[in-house]
Amino acid sequence: MRNFISYKQSLEILEKIDIKTPPIEKMFLTQALGYVVAEDIIADHNSPEFATSAMDGYALKAEDLIKEKIKIIDKNPAGSVVESVVTNGVCIKTFTGSLMPKGSDTLIPIENVEVNDDEIKIVKKVPFGFAVRDIGENYKKDEVLIKKGTIVSFAEVGVLASLNIAQVPVFVSPSVAIASTGSEILDLGQIQTNDSQIRSSNHLTIEALCKKAGANTIQMGIVKDDIDSITQLLQKGLEKADIVITTGGVSVGDYDFVQDVIKDKLKAQVLFHGVTIKPGMHLLAAIKDGKLIIALPGFAYSSTVCAILYVLPFIYRLKQANQSLPIVKAKINQDFPRRMPKTVFTACNVEYKDGIYQVNFEGKKKGTSAILTNMLESPALLIQEDDSKDIKAGDMVDILLLNQLK
Repeated sequence: MRNFISYKQSLEILEKIDIKTPPIEKMFLTQALGYVVAEDIIADHNSPEFATSAMDGYALKAEDLIKEKIKIIDKNPAGSVVESVVTNGVCIKTFTGSLMPKGSDTLIPIENVEVNDDEIKIVKKVPFGFAVRDIGENYKKDEVLIKKGTIVSFAEVGVLASLNIAQVPVFVSPSVAIASTGSEILDLGQIQTNDSQIRSSNHLTIEALCKKAGANTIQMGIVKDDIDSITQLLQKGLEKADIVITTGGVSVGDYDFVQDVIKDKLKAQVLFHGVTIKPGMHLLAAIKDGKLIIALPGFAYSSTVCAILYVLPFIYRLKQANQSLPIVKAKINQDFPRRMPKTVFTACNVEYKDGIYQVNFEGKKKGTSAILTNMLESPALLIQEDDSKDIKAGDMVDILLLNQLK
């Protein structure tokens, strides 16, 4: 008789797995998108290094703003260093991005003055220091700008470029091998020869999830329900990848061979086989030669939910990313009773309205754990813990935002 463990216990078991720090490589900025920064990025200079104009206008002393007329003594284009000095009663025409001339402390915009020959008349005053970018406004020397564990996105690329860092040290992303098992399933393009056959989506759905999470994927396709084929599949996957994911073959049927291969042929260390969650209670996790094997259920919704709950967090760990599943609070629009002593993940719709997330179940289909279409449009998963109480309309509940998975 198999012992089922709680969802919380299963997560704790996976958390305790020792993982090696991945190797580091240097990648060109835009190629590093989606990778994880392997060390703190520290500013080696102030930005800007000198007081700089933020607008086109006239650099002057703030105390001269009360004067009727101020003499223009020079121009200060961006990219040049003007030699003239601002003293009382004079100003220098200065452009966006130009260094503020010596002696000046304020910039009055072009639209705030009238120009007559070589003089300006101020028609609208500005406060002291207006339109002047202070030294270090953007960042200061020795400031940690990007922390180790940050995923490189557009902002990180911009900051790294401003630091003149062309190649950024990143952790090598983990690799994931993915396959679906089952003699009844067909891959894309395969011709159906009898009515019992169905089109598999699991291996491609999970590949998409893993790629979005930043893993390198190895698509191994579909494998028939026989022990030799499944053994070869898992051995090949373990040779190539850090994580091997299968779908199907982990329940209690006569042809559920995946579990037998993992336990008897591979002699892998089974971490758990059976979790009190819905969907996906028969999932199996094992370790072989330091590699993680996750055998997921065969139904499309079950395998997808379990891949999100178990595979994605493990990818985040292997990547060394400061990242977690996007779980937030939301207001529910209807009663939702607790139906079983399991942790239950139910597809729902989510919208952000009146300053909070709100969920409903309009259009969501009821049935088996095969209804993948429930994850279309604006989906989330309502989370009910195994010891939770009945949910009432208007309660704040935990949801997992599927459209914000990374």
